[in-house]
Amino acid sequence: MDEARVLGIDYGEKRVGLAISDPARIFAQTLSTVARKHNGDVAVANTIKALLKQHQVTEIVIGWPLRLNGREGIQTQKVARFIRCLDEIDLPIHKWDERLSTTSADRVLSQAGVKGVARREKVDQLAAVIILQAWLDAQSSKSQ
Repeated sequence: MDEARVLGIDYGEKRVGLAISDPARIFAQTLSTVARKHNGDVAVANTIKALLKQHQVTEIVIGWPLRLNGREGIQTQKVARFIRCLDEIDLPIHKWDERLSTTSADRVLSQAGVKGVARREKVDQLAAVIILQAWLDAQSSKSQ
């Protein structure tokens, strides 16, 4: 049953990391990284729309970048603008507190010895996995 997947998004200034759940919504895994080039959010949103169909995604979880004190800031406004680019998608979009997800992903990659360009390309995907896995875990604990 492949219709229950969830897409996780880590929105960044230069790259957007994507993760996807398994059909049972237990595990998150890396999917890809989309560069935010000249067209910015519109191009990234179009790429995501194609992936939604390809992977039969039914929900989206996007990292909500709160400050350490829990307040919204400039980056939160940027993510809100990006979400508006996804508005025509008729799927639920859940905001999930992403504080320190990129830091955690960077630490994991550092400990694994991943350096340079490879690390920059993977950190956003891994941050998306961390965000999505936290959301999946929270949903699982709610249903128990």
